[in-house]
Amino acid sequence: MVEGGVVKAADKTEFTECWKVTWKTPYIMRLAFSAGIGGLLFGYDTGVISGALLYIKEDFEAVRRNTFLQELIVSTCVLGAIFGAAIGGFCSDSLGRRKTILVADFLFFVGAIVMAVAPHPWIIIVGRFLVGLGVGMASMTAPLYISEASPARIRGALVSMNGLMITGGQFLAYFINLAFTRAPGTWRWMLGVAGTPALIQFVLMLSLPESPRWLYRANKVDEARTILARIYPPDEVENEINALKESVQKEKEIEDSIGTTTLSKVKGAFKDPVVRRGLYAGITVQVAQQFVGINTVMYYSPTIVQFAGFASKSVALALSLVTSGLNALGSIISMLFVDRYGRRKLMIISMFGIITCLVVLAIVFQQASIHSPGISQVESAHFGANSTCPSYFSNVNENKWDCMGCLKAQCSFCSNAENQYYPGACLVSKKDLKGSCLAQKRVWFEEGCPSKIGFFAVILLGLYIISYSPGMGTAPWIVNSEIYPLRYRGVGGGIAAVANWTSNLIVSLTFLTLTETLTVAGAFLLFAGISFLALIAIFFLVPETKGLQFEEVEKMLKSGFRPKLFGKNTKGADSV
Repeated sequence: MVEGGVVKAADKTEFTECWKVTWKTPYIMRLAFSAGIGGLLFGYDTGVISGALLYIKEDFEAVRRNTFLQELIVSTCVLGAIFGAAIGGFCSDSLGRRKTILVADFLFFVGAIVMAVAPHPWIIIVGRFLVGLGVGMASMTAPLYISEASPARIRGALVSMNGLMITGGQFLAYFINLAFTRAPGTWRWMLGVAGTPALIQFVLMLSLPESPRWLYRANKVDEARTILARIYPPDEVENEINALKESVQKEKEIEDSIGTTTLSKVKGAFKDPVVRRGLYAGITVQVAQQFVGINTVMYYSPTIVQFAGFASKSVALALSLVTSGLNALGSIISMLFVDRYGRRKLMIISMFGIITCLVVLAIVFQQASIHSPGISQVESAHFGANSTCPSYFSNVNENKWDCMGCLKAQCSFCSNAENQYYPGACLVSKKDLKGSCLAQKRVWFEEGCPSKIGFFAVILLGLYIISYSPGMGTAPWIVNSEIYPLRYRGVGGGIAAVANWTSNLIVSLTFLTLTETLTVAGAFLLFAGISFLALIAIFFLVPETKGLQFEEVEKMLKSGFRPKLFGKNTKGADSV
């Protein structure tokens, strides 16, 4: 999972029990599935923009020529999600989980329609922000609703399924992107279809009840009891009511001790040495999850494939579909092994794989750039003197120009008619010239250049996803669900989530600029360097929480965590 609400790991026994319970009580699965569509929306929006962006650039010249505008279209959703998550927390407590999900669906649906009919790039950005608000609200509220409306013994499995819905939504987005490549309106359909699952969830949630926990806190005990009676066997309902009473009472006692305002809770968290050490670990893994560059792949995957030399948009989308499928597979692997091997070990192994893939990716892109086809004056003149890139004529070293130099000059490369790896033409980026190039059975390149080793980049992207998903994809959220003392679990997870979303925004808002400033190879090498620093931080700051009771985790943080490098034990004097 790339990002979302805090999840608690579920083991194989819990999944088996989940199957048995939901088979006997389908109502539970109906609750979880209906709320889980929020995860599908989240994943779909993450994946759909990567393909839609290719066609938005075709329809709007201003977008094609302005890298920052492209980054803004992609990242505005993340900005909206940051605000949505903050608003969602307030609405969830004041209006209820169900109504908050309904509001999120409405915002998502309206945003999808606005994007689909947008006459101007800035209207797309407005739609992206509205969708982001919905995504942020749903990502915080849907897991909460599922956990509070599920039997305790299968809660982890159902919440984990919400995470699987996110990666499933990403895969669905790439599939739909591919399906609409030849449809009139392309990107409008890609973005507009997102409104369909939002509408379905809205209708389903209208027929579902509020969370029993929220109702109990709102002193609607009878309504809470009625809902619990539909979830639990008759002989367990009273026990659950008593457990709910005890839990809510403890929650209110915690609020009395640390305050009810967000500011007072944040101040208290950083003043408490145990919570502070937990935040060091929690924020570290959340920031690392984003700065390894995962969302450059999820948001810009088809563009990266084009950088590797695959000019065809449909081919780029098809290859991106493979990386998305591997991400979903990695989430399943994580669910199976995270409790067997531990969160810390999986993250460290994951980071080694990520760093290796990023370094090799940088080498492949650098070699592809060095060996890009040259520019032929004859080939360029073939399309007419006024068609040749002006920068090519004005450059004193025009004989040394190659495809990469042509693209850096904001022009396009039309491949050689005999062989695309032979010297080709550097032309002005115009639709009529593109049509002339394609009409002669040539290939038109705007993002990357023809490369014999480009396919290795696609393979490495797949290996990168496989390295990322089982470890850094899921484990950071699990660590954040276990690392904080009970009294600060909500605020600790919230602070770490904000760090995750903010890091996501920074990465998605700067990737294309980095590729222009540092080249694609330089951008991946930068992520490799950041990943190396993140690996060191994880090793020294993040303890293993597998199999530990919350009290044991708190005790470990109180004494100070020490990695095994400094002794036989993982506990020591205060230092973290």
